[in-house]
Amino acid sequence: MKKYNLHIFLLLITAMMLTACNPAQTRSSSNGNIRPTHVTNEVASANLNLAIAYLKRGDYNDALNKLEKAREADPEHPATYNVFGLLYQRIGDTKKAEKSFKRALSLDSNDSSSLNNYGSFLCQQDRLKEAKKTFLKAANNPLYRTPEIAITNIGLCLYSNKQKEEAKEYFQQALNINPQVPQALIKMCELTLDDFNYLSARAYIQRYQQVSRHTARSLWLGIQIERELGDKDTVSSYALLLKNTFPDSNETAILLESNN
Repeated sequence: MKKYNLHIFLLLITAMMLTACNPAQTRSSSNGNIRPTHVTNEVASANLNLAIAYLKRGDYNDALNKLEKAREADPEHPATYNVFGLLYQRIGDTKKAEKSFKRALSLDSNDSSSLNNYGSFLCQQDRLKEAKKTFLKAANNPLYRTPEIAITNIGLCLYSNKQKEEAKEYFQQALNINPQVPQALIKMCELTLDDFNYLSARAYIQRYQQVSRHTARSLWLGIQIERELGDKDTVSSYALLLKNTFPDSNETAILLESNN
């Protein structure tokens, strides 16, 4: 579950940085017309952006302080409560996290960032059915520019709950929308490797490395794939990169043990 939470958090906090910097956005009203979302003031926006930066660094006290200032400057800004939810989720206060996400959605029920983050929270609490419904609501918002994020999140949630076949369907769906989603590519690599489909697994890892930097996990996957396909030179390249870039990783320890 921790791996799922880390992936989803990094994905969504990046999206929050983009949306928080531009408070004047649009959404659909109940009759289908486009109308502006809540427009916050500069003080609230500045403090919210600082809170997000502190949250990304793990400076939770500073993040909380800036969030409180943002709320004082504008008590009705949904994004502030969204980030409150992320903060409380990170420090393990589930009651305050859920209350914050629900407050954000009560102010803007169609905000895809809040829906994504609340979906992540629900999945972390093993409320899979609710999480899936929440992610789908985000993905189905016609004004959401990156529905593949919400769809990938459904896949990550299902994968973390050992529902791999259904997860695969959502990863493929996300990649049909955007072929360059790193999280979907690496998970499809894992899934096809598990199915002994080594050529497909190789294709996914090659696509992954075109859009994202290697991690210890992706390099270890590459080593396993190329061992099965008999490409010793590529195995050696991946192994050298893994040992040099991630010397203290679990994957490097496994590699060294397997070579003994």
